[in-house]
Amino acid sequence: QVQLVESGGGLVQAGGSLRLTCTASGRAFSSYPMGWFRQAPGKEREFIAAISWSGVNTAYADSVKGRFTISRDNAKNTVYLQMNSLKPEDTAVYYCAARRGTYSSGTNRAADFSSWGQGTQVIVSS
Repeated sequence: QVQLVESGGGLVQAGGSLRLTCTASGRAFSSYPMGWFRQAPGKEREFIAAISWSGVNTAYADSVKGRFTISRDNAKNTVYLQMNSLKPEDTAVYYCAARRGTYSSGTNRAADFSSWGQGTQVIVSS
């Protein structure tokens, strides 16, 4: 298992950018496919992006495609989420997670991920 800690959230105006960082500790981080999810008040946790263990393959939810970019640096045990052109509807708590098993470019459910960070709040003002 890996332990995950997110950072980089905050308050930003619509159209602005933020970069979230997820730092991992524990064994074999580089072997885990990773993902980012978000949860807004009163809503279910929503898949945002996934990345394979090598970083070569990525997948995105339609709601963020073209605006968000997931990347990783295995030497630093870190996963990033670059968020551009932010909208008020992007307001949520953002979580990174380590996936059990193999990377998927298709369905990425919260139940597919075994380790979670505590989350970081992102607020986008209009």
